[in-house]
Amino acid sequence: MSPRLVPGRDDRVGRNDVPVRISFDGDPVEGIDGQTIAGVLLGSGRQTWRTGVSGGARGVFCGIGVCFDCLVTVNEERDVRACRRRARDGDDVRTQSRAEDAR
Repeated sequence: MSPRLVPGRDDRVGRNDVPVRISFDGDPVEGIDGQTIAGVLLGSGRQTWRTGVSGGARGVFCGIGVCFDCLVTVNEERDVRACRRRARDGDDVRTQSRAEDAR
């Protein structure tokens, strides 16, 4: 998977992309309206954003909302599947840790 974005002026499809900005653990991240949170994070170069019970890094695995590996906290709502939730301008996205939950 490539994080490369096609500039609007070079897009043969003729999309008129609307930018969105979310924060991820306090850092601003930009994406395009309609992208999932996972898509925005992947587009920014992030491949993981959660840790499992063993402490191992997790991110997108299935990409369709079945495996729950991509869980994040969005606007203080826990257990949001990043691959299923569309990013909205101003979303505050935070990492989650199953290791902390297991304690």
